[in-house]
Amino acid sequence: MQVRKLDTERPQDTRQFIRFPFDLYRKDPNWVPPLVADVQFTMNRVKHPFYRHSTADFFVAESEGQTLGRIAVADNRNYNRFKGSRVAFFFFFEAVEDAAVARALFDAAFEWARARGLDTVIGPKGLLHTDGRGLLIEGFEHRPAMGAVYNPPYYQRFVEDAGFVKLTDYLSGHIHRGTYELPDRVYELVERVKARRGFWVKNFRDKQEMREWVARIRDVYNESFVDVPGFHPITDEELQVVADRLASLTYPELVKLVMMGDQVVGFLLAYPNISPALQKAQGKLWPLGWFHIWRERRRTKWVDLNGIGLLPEYQGVGANTLLYAEIGDTLRASAFDHGNIVQISDLNIKSMGDMTALGMEWVIRHRVYQRAL
Repeated sequence: MQVRKLDTERPQDTRQFIRFPFDLYRKDPNWVPPLVADVQFTMNRVKHPFYRHSTADFFVAESEGQTLGRIAVADNRNYNRFKGSRVAFFFFFEAVEDAAVARALFDAAFEWARARGLDTVIGPKGLLHTDGRGLLIEGFEHRPAMGAVYNPPYYQRFVEDAGFVKLTDYLSGHIHRGTYELPDRVYELVERVKARRGFWVKNFRDKQEMREWVARIRDVYNESFVDVPGFHPITDEELQVVADRLASLTYPELVKLVMMGDQVVGFLLAYPNISPALQKAQGKLWPLGWFHIWRERRRTKWVDLNGIGLLPEYQGVGANTLLYAEIGDTLRASAFDHGNIVQISDLNIKSMGDMTALGMEWVIRHRVYQRAL
């Protein structure tokens, strides 16, 4: 067995890296394939904005012409400048159930990081904030929300055997029409908060209007998550990639802003869950992938709420209650019967407690790990 660093300019190398999880998970009903074009974009050093400021490399473990595993590792220089750290991030880790394969892949990642003067490895965490983060450690019987990581249970053993320890956990939960019910007193509180603080909810007419507000949403996002492990501000080019992804997935009525006067103080981003269509598409839009996606967007009963943020100074003064009410209203005012609340940090104790009291069913746990070199 050998571990080989790939040449991302060689199409056969990128195909090998991208193809491996399709083979590994071909019989797993809960794995949702990514679009091949999205992974190709992540590996494209010319087009992806991450490579304007940072670097990443991609490795495969192979033996006798067979791919046994893969891993990617990144030096996010913007993150390290922002945090004053020397951290590498690993992501795209996949392996057959063989400890020697996992060990060899992590050793290659550690060597890569040390050669660049980095002293810590964190992951799984991708190049952008919207890339899947964390290793799935609970809830294997559930299909994760779109973009969230799915992996077999044995990965946890491999990661911890490599010396990684918990940095933080992210929990995801389900809400259901008729069970996520806010008591009347909560709605009374929402109306009082609106009147007293001047809060109101901004809705959008179309995607063009959404795009015009992207920069303002970015500012709130950066301030809302500044204390979350792994966070750093994103560049304008990276913001455009995130905005394009969101616009391709969602409808304007599923994006809400919490306003105070003309200031954005919070946001709620949601989009239809089209995972069954992505499974049928098998990573390709053509010839029929686009049709599966179009049809699933029209008939899905699940919505993913994967972006809930509030400026720190407005947390605890009622604006959070307004967001909880908007979650319920979004479900009731749509054709969706179920919602995925995606990856709430276990450090956000108050928010998790509030949502549990309102009927949240926490079912999936992802863990981000760290290891000192």
